[in-house]
Amino acid sequence: MTIVNDIDALAAEKGFSGVVRIDRGDGVVFEKAYGFAHRGYEIPNETDTRFAIASGVKGLTALAVVGLVEDGTLELGTTARSLLGEDLPLIADDVTVEHLLAHRSGIGDYFDEDVETEITDYLLPVPVHRLVDTEDYLSVLGGYPTKFAADERFSYCNGGFVVLALIAERASGVPFHDLVAQRVCEPAGMSETTFLRSDELPGATALGYLASDGLRTNLLHLPVRGSGDGGIYTTAADVRAFWEALLAGRIVAREWVAEMTRPRSASPDGRRYGLGFWLHGSTDTVMLEGYDAGVSFRSLHDPVAGVTATVISNWSNGAWPLVPLLEDYLAG
Repeated sequence: MTIVNDIDALAAEKGFSGVVRIDRGDGVVFEKAYGFAHRGYEIPNETDTRFAIASGVKGLTALAVVGLVEDGTLELGTTARSLLGEDLPLIADDVTVEHLLAHRSGIGDYFDEDVETEITDYLLPVPVHRLVDTEDYLSVLGGYPTKFAADERFSYCNGGFVVLALIAERASGVPFHDLVAQRVCEPAGMSETTFLRSDELPGATALGYLASDGLRTNLLHLPVRGSGDGGIYTTAADVRAFWEALLAGRIVAREWVAEMTRPRSASPDGRRYGLGFWLHGSTDTVMLEGYDAGVSFRSLHDPVAGVTATVISNWSNGAWPLVPLLEDYLAG
């Protein structure tokens, strides 16, 4: 029970708010909720509370796109330009779906993480309520010059995954949010996972808070409805269902899963990256991660041991103190 005691102690010390869950095989080793989903009314988080996972959605976006590749609607070598037409003219003509999936496109980013900012800064150049559907993001994606030639190197790019959402939507004729639901959430059994509007969150859904205390939420910091780079809401149980379905080949074929989790690049923090997924620097562990104003999330899955460890928090830095405990558990 050491991991249980360690998580409880650290959660209490850091004032953690969110859910921690560990699964091994078909059994739940640990699952517990902490803190409040709504601080003003002191509504507690529960283990089935839905949380935003920010960039955690990139794995789902990648799978929706690769599903279109699998059925012949797209190819990894399809150029962004072939679907964008005259939109976003600063994206180089040779940038492909594969470059975008691997963060090797070199395109300029509307939310560039190489630029030093505070996670709670107001960074969007348009009012957040205007960003509802993926086509709406055209108003914020343009005007950013190319950073480097396609496939020259790895550079994490949020805008690239919104471009992927645009490409997928235009190629399939299906709105991106519906595409993720149909091609990822439904086959995975992720019944509580969906893109919600942050200004009309339903019950059993956590508000995202900027700091460890106080009542200010992230409502004015993020698009009112997310797209390919962030903004989906889910539960810890659905995240576990996602990993099970992914590795079983129920979302895309196992051959494509292997291709997506094959290392393509090394990142400065020692991890590696495939197509839509973070990879451990030296083991088979696959990761989803999200960090934004009011959101922090990491889920690690060891396919060899069959272990999943997930931490989701509804404040900006809430998850990070607990991540090393979960990493140590997987390593042990």
